[in-house]
Amino acid sequence: MSKLNNKVALVTGGSRGIGAGIAKRLAADGANVAITYTKGADAAQAVVKEIESTGRKAIAIQADAADPAAVKAAVEKTVGTLGRLDVLVNNAGTAIPKTFEETTLEEMDRVIDINIRGVFVATQAALKHMKDGGRIIMIGSCVGERMMTPGLVPYSATKGAVKMFTQGLSREVGGRGITVNNVQPGPIDTDLNPAAGDWAEPQVAATALKRYGHVDEVAALVSFVASPEASYITGTNLTVDGGTNA
Repeated sequence: MSKLNNKVALVTGGSRGIGAGIAKRLAADGANVAITYTKGADAAQAVVKEIESTGRKAIAIQADAADPAAVKAAVEKTVGTLGRLDVLVNNAGTAIPKTFEETTLEEMDRVIDINIRGVFVATQAALKHMKDGGRIIMIGSCVGERMMTPGLVPYSATKGAVKMFTQGLSREVGGRGITVNNVQPGPIDTDLNPAAGDWAEPQVAATALKRYGHVDEVAALVSFVASPEASYITGTNLTVDGGTNA
């Protein structure tokens, strides 16, 4: 019997990259999965079809993480369609790489609205449905703890906020057996941060393992944290960064 059988998970920003990898891994471990996406309906449907081909249920919901009404509606649709909500993975996020001095207020607002407010809204909506023993998992970043990359100042600040949100919320919901954890990837090979990209060389140099990570390596940790085996792990920041922050 799979460790997440009869569980329902919602993965925000689950149509590509790390989010898609997480959604597929949770399904492989037994969960029925809802994903949200902002753009790229075809990519989202491809994830749904791949999950359905394994015998699990899956749905894709168009919802911009910066739109509170859409985020709340996505949580409600997940529960209404799949029957419950056991695991929330706050994966949706964005970065606008440029120096802080050149960053516009609109760009700052976009990063804050998705990376912080969107996480707050999704989590608050999910808690209304989550039964005892639920799982809330943030996808933070290693730069939320140690910042070595010029051009990501607002982004790193939002991920630092997610780190503290995780720690604080874990104490509020711990009495219900709900765990709250923050998985912090380092350089992971995705279309947004490809291992062959312009930014790759310094990122690889900063790691201990001298390579980019793979989406599956992040998804494996998320699935473990979502499982019953991780029931005594909460309020933690679990870094998957190849030793970047070592």
